[in-house]
Amino acid sequence: MAARHFRRLAARRLLRRPAPDDAFARPLRRTFEELGGTFVKFGQLVASAPGIFGDLVSREFRSCLDTGPAVPLAEVRAAIEGTTGRRLEDTFATFEETPIGRASIAVVHRARLHDGRLVAVKVLRPAIELSVATDLRLMKPLLDFLSRQVGVAAAGQLVRALDGFRQQVAEELDLRNEARAMVHYRELLQRVDLPLVVVPEPYLELSGARVLTMEFLDGVPIDDLPRIAELGIDPRPLVEQSVRGWFLTTIRWGVFHGDVHAGNLLVLRDGRIAAIDWGIMGQLDPDTHRFFRRVLQAALGDQAAWDEVAARLVQVYGPAIREGLGLDDTELAGFIRGVMEPMLTRPFGEASLATFLAAMQGQVAKAQGQAIHARSWRARFRRLREQRRLHRDVAAAIGSEFDRGTFLLGKQLAYFERYGKMFLSDVSLLSDRKFFEELLAEAT
Repeated sequence: MAARHFRRLAARRLLRRPAPDDAFARPLRRTFEELGGTFVKFGQLVASAPGIFGDLVSREFRSCLDTGPAVPLAEVRAAIEGTTGRRLEDTFATFEETPIGRASIAVVHRARLHDGRLVAVKVLRPAIELSVATDLRLMKPLLDFLSRQVGVAAAGQLVRALDGFRQQVAEELDLRNEARAMVHYRELLQRVDLPLVVVPEPYLELSGARVLTMEFLDGVPIDDLPRIAELGIDPRPLVEQSVRGWFLTTIRWGVFHGDVHAGNLLVLRDGRIAAIDWGIMGQLDPDTHRFFRRVLQAALGDQAAWDEVAARLVQVYGPAIREGLGLDDTELAGFIRGVMEPMLTRPFGEASLATFLAAMQGQVAKAQGQAIHARSWRARFRRLREQRRLHRDVAAAIGSEFDRGTFLLGKQLAYFERYGKMFLSDVSLLSDRKFFEELLAEAT
């Protein structure tokens, strides 16, 4: 079924009849929800990254952020009792049978400990490992097909997305990883001044590979504007501190929350913001960590940093796109700066990751002497053939040594772009220049 929707979209592209985003987004979203499991999980990425997938498509996939059937209570009980080694009633004074969260790979129930503390109990779905393995086998040929129909930049995004997504889901299938990440980040927050940001406390004695018991935090998703308004809370300082906290740990220690979609950032009733669902923790290798810092230093006006950033991007991606752009290395470096710098220095309301990708694809077509909407059948087939060849080049450049940290880094920046447009449209990512300069100086 999913393949049929992809084929329809591809046919429209080949005939140069642009497919309206909503014409394929709705049936595709329904297909993903029908397939369930890992497809819904991938739909969460689409929902939270309009900078990559477009506003209409991302909005259509919003229902994927919190969806999935309930798990029979008997199976939930068995998982919890198998983890704690005692009866459910001996662990919890009360346990709500109806889940408060039904995600693609787990369900979450609210409960109360015998000492009165409210907790959230996350339980993996039964046999989810087998379901994930099957879904990933189905997903790869579908995304490979779609990536061959789009531009080089988008093809690279899709190749990286699936590779990173595969590693991401594997990590989420052991809830002990999430518990360790929460402990680690709570310790980091004690070293910095971010009073509005909170991470729930995990209760390790009541947790294991398939069950995670943690402090219950009552809040609403960061993008639920009507409910935030009902709380009478100004979300702007919460978003500012969330962005600052994410960059602080990324720049200083090279670690960060690896899945900050809207459902994982909750505005609490007490005026704080909670980062939940720590199943994915990003960590940058030393070279990538240094490169990320250099990108920010470049955006703050360091010319030597710009030269280093451009040189690295030319080295990594130059062979795959140089021919299409028709530029030498010096010109290519200038082009890279020309499309990267506005994303970092302009207000959120003016900068867009989607604009960056479109600029790259448009320059490829222009250098080839082909307008994006060329009417010649020969030009259309030539462009399609060239895109497929360049797609193979991009995939080869990425190779088997996929950089998971870089993938997660880009994914989170796409999420924060969305929140910036919602709440901070008049400021840029690096508007607090003093904060970033001091942070970069400390991390050097």
